[in-house]
Amino acid sequence: MAAAAVLGAGLLSGCGSSSSSSGSGTKTITVFAAASLQQVFTQLGNQFQTEHPGTKVVFSFAGSSDLAVQLNQGAPADVFASADQANMDKVTKTNRITAKPQTFATNVLTIVTPPGNPDHIANFADLAKPNVHLVVCAPQVPCGTATKKVEGETKVKLSPVSEESSVTDVLTKVETGQADAGLVYVTDASSAGNKVTTVAFPESKTAVNTYPIAAVADSKNADVANQWVAMITGAEGQKALSQAGFGAP
Repeated sequence: MAAAAVLGAGLLSGCGSSSSSSGSGTKTITVFAAASLQQVFTQLGNQFQTEHPGTKVVFSFAGSSDLAVQLNQGAPADVFASADQANMDKVTKTNRITAKPQTFATNVLTIVTPPGNPDHIANFADLAKPNVHLVVCAPQVPCGTATKKVEGETKVKLSPVSEESSVTDVLTKVETGQADAGLVYVTDASSAGNKVTTVAFPESKTAVNTYPIAAVADSKNADVANQWVAMITGAEGQKALSQAGFGAP
């Protein structure tokens, strides 16, 4: 599944070539990041550019599984931030990443419905009702892996009408009325505001996703890439991630 690059507002337009110079003395890094990180990473990207004059951060947001495939096929990038360890491992096994990945956040699932929860979904089991048009992430995507784990723990068999390649695609289908319910991360539900109604369920704690980050081995601007990783794992990044609803690593 091809993943389209989604660029943070106010940042360089177009993915282009990683680590290229954009104007005299400007160093550009391309950050491949899980779709659930889009809002907070875009914010931090603007801060990073302000604090590091002469740098530019370009983002490609998509499902972690898609990004891992692209990296292993040689896509130019400088940093990879995955929504799970499994997809990071796929990239380290090919030696595209040789540095030790650092855990920087955690996340859990929640249920989202159209505003007002018209189908009166109250818990995870309600998602299995035959009249509920449910949308989830595909199994190879971290949010899909978490969904399968919760299914196993609860013994509730879901029958989604669609499996999406990223968590933001699930959220969009609920926001636009194409689904009665969806399983997304709590951070995505929070960012959606009043576009959705959120239904928490205690079983989500059985499937906590851990987010690792690392610089890509062949980055041509390794110094900037490592500075970005340091920002995300440091106090400034951790504060922004916490405010966005992510759990501590």
